[in-house]
Amino acid sequence: MSESSLIASLMLLTHFAFQVGVAMRALLRPHREPAARMTWVVLIFAVPVAGFVAYLLVGETNIGRRRVKRLRQSLARLPAPQQMANPDAGTSGSDSIPEQHRHLFRLGESISGFAPISGNQAHLLADSSATIDALVADIDAARDHVHLLFYIWLPDNNGQRVAEALMRAAQRGVVCRALADDLGSRRMIRSEHWQQMQASGVRLARALPIGNPLLRVLTGRIDLRNHRKIVVIDDWITYCGSQNCADAEFLIKAKYAPWVDLMVRFEGPIARQNQYLFASDWVPHVDDDIDALLRRPLPQTAPEPGSVSASRSDLPAQVIGTGPTVRWSAMPEVFEALIYSARHELTITTPYYVPDESIQAALCASARRGVRTTIVFPARNDSRIVAAASRSYYAELLAAGVRIFEYPKGLLHAKSLTMDGAISLIGSANMDRRSFELNYENNILLHDPALTASLRERQQHYLADSVPVTPEQVSSWSWRWRLWNNTVAMLGPVL
Repeated sequence: MSESSLIASLMLLTHFAFQVGVAMRALLRPHREPAARMTWVVLIFAVPVAGFVAYLLVGETNIGRRRVKRLRQSLARLPAPQQMANPDAGTSGSDSIPEQHRHLFRLGESISGFAPISGNQAHLLADSSATIDALVADIDAARDHVHLLFYIWLPDNNGQRVAEALMRAAQRGVVCRALADDLGSRRMIRSEHWQQMQASGVRLARALPIGNPLLRVLTGRIDLRNHRKIVVIDDWITYCGSQNCADAEFLIKAKYAPWVDLMVRFEGPIARQNQYLFASDWVPHVDDDIDALLRRPLPQTAPEPGSVSASRSDLPAQVIGTGPTVRWSAMPEVFEALIYSARHELTITTPYYVPDESIQAALCASARRGVRTTIVFPARNDSRIVAAASRSYYAELLAAGVRIFEYPKGLLHAKSLTMDGAISLIGSANMDRRSFELNYENNILLHDPALTASLRERQQHYLADSVPVTPEQVSSWSWRWRLWNNTVAMLGPVL
């Protein structure tokens, strides 16, 4: 054998050994569906070099050992979630939740440690502009502290209005802390407004900083992001929903505008649960001891009259925070439990639908057992990949009796679920694998017929403006389109 042949053989054997080693690593990873393992193994062997390099870069949910260690050390300083409840300010909400729904909140408690708590008021805000108006008014009325966390914070009109409100608050002595995802909010972080806020006394931090991208991939996945949207003011007011800190016109992706979002403003002890979630994100990034804030008594009433009238008082609610360092199956469990619990009506809005097999099966089973099951997607998605994957599931859903609608008047970004006129879930989580495995998400689960009716009415507005998708339409799609959709969906476990 010639020297060149020997070298080629050795290189081939080395490459094969790498493939086998990485494939074994993929097969041995815990908490992974067989379909995901199979997809990665096929990719590793079918695509020379690029296959196992792709796995090493994005094949595992890993934020880095140092970050995990710092996160655990930081959380150890915080009081346990069960220690935060103040019986004088808020009582357990379990007693006011019907028995047939209590298991849903027990599941939520097993994820974040928060029991449902009553004594809350809530108001569904009219639109994106109304949300920013209310938020700015609340910041201007704050007397003690303002905590803010957004995945996307843009230096546009609304983004600047919030920044200016934070600066005004900081200058009058209110402690303002703002955390923005280093990737999603990079335009704001690199802008003059970020520097101005810092100079004005606003305490700022970047969530999951990327640093040098070439070095970052060696210590953990670069695409694990903090997707949460959290606002807490004076330990009593909090916001939850799908809206980022930006204009509805969303100029970075203007051709899909307007972004259509849903946000609820709460007053009451539920704010303390969101406070804990914010603290758990803040403390690992900043040397700032705020655990004492979680230990002090809750306010008995709102520190200042609210800027928005509430729908009613005493509704029980529960914060559910998920992410790559939380139980791996947490978010899918929540969705599946809600879907299987529906008895009469289930309505969902989500911009991104790339489910695992169990969620797809749960939705089909819901319709088959007679539940009026409806799901609304945007007609035009800002991600062609996600849009294709989503549509690959249409035929099976329609065959089972699920009603599918597509919203054409902008990107329907609202993430909402209403069930049987009493239970609602709102927040940041989409029904896709990124929200299930890669993103830090925050949601609120609540039992309240009045607020659920308001949310259901908003969903009905989306439906009234939407176009139904029929089985005949789906069956008429060209084979090229169906091939593209199904191929992308097959790569869902990888993407």
